[in-house]
Parts: sequence; C-alpha cells; structure tokens
Amino acid sequence: MAREEALAAARDLLLSGGPAAVTLKAVGERMGVGHANLIHHFGSAAGLQGALMDRMVRDLAERIAAGLKDGAVALEPGRLMTAVFDAFGRSGASQMAAWLILAREQDRAESFAGVVRDLADRLAALAPDDARATERAQALVTTAAYMAFADGLIGPVLRPMLDAPEDLGRDLALKLTAALLAEP
Repeated sequence: MAREEALAAARDLLLSGGPAAVTLKAVGERMGVGHANLIHHFGSAAGLQGALMDRMVRDLAERIAAGLKDGAVALEPGRLMTAVFDAFGRSGASQMAAWLILAREQDRAESFAGVVRDLADRLAALAPDDARATERAQALVTTAAYMAFADGLIGPVLRPMLDAPEDLGRDLALKLTAALLAEP
C-alpha cells in the first residue's frame, strides 16, 4: 500500500534526519516514485507530515497500551517504563513530540495529550482502593514522559559523553517512580 510505505519512509527520514528531512521529494526518492504520487495521497508536504504525526501518536498509544495489558504495570512497572522509553526513543516519539511543539501543531498535540490522559486514567484504575491513585498516576506519567522524551532526544548524545549505560534514563525513571509510589 503506497500510503503505508510513504509513512514508513517518512518515519525513517524523521529518525535519521529530523523533521526537515521529511519532504515530498525525499520520501518519493526513498520509495522510487515521483512526489506527484505522494500529493495524490496526502495533498501536500504538510498533509504527509500531519499523517506521519497522527500515525506516530497512534503507535505510541498502542505501545503504551501493550505495556498496560492485563494490569502488568501493577506487577512490573519496568514493563511500562520500557514501553514508554522504547516508544519515545527507538520509535521516534521524542522527535515527533518535539516537532509538534516546535511547529505549534496544537491540533495534533491534542491527540498526543489524549494518549497521555488515557494512560493516567488507566493507571489510576489499576488501584481503585488508593485515594491518591489519580495523583500517583499523574506523577508516574509525568515522570515517564519527561524522562523518556529527554532521553529520546539527548540520550544518544549525552550517554556516550558520560560513558553511561543505554538504560540509565529508564533505570533512573524507575527509581524515581518507585519513590513516588512509595509515598504514603
């Protein structure tokens, strides 16, 4: 399917070259088609970029939902943190989120915000007997999002400077999360 192939090529370009690399010409070259074919599917470069942002938000939601499957997070918080860090880092959600923010794409940012709110609601629902479940869930989501976002953007540059292990950011987020959840 040409649309799916174009979105995959656009994501690869975003991850390898940043938002400026996602052009109709570059995606067409990667696919071996003219940019007119892409205009047919997306209408414009902005349409392609918007479709990519939407796809990445959906992918982020699916990855996080998988981390919550069967209440696994209550037993294994590392599973959720790994899903969030993988989504922000390897899958490019940090690049996408930075792009949304810098491009002032508030409409697209709202779909991202929906993913964040849904995650907090689902986490709070895992502890129905905890009067502070909503507050704790918000703290967990904020910690995970801040740290995974930063790790996805600057981690690949910062870790080698410090000769730090690849999972340092995730491990620090887990420690902070454990401390937040242990508060009475």
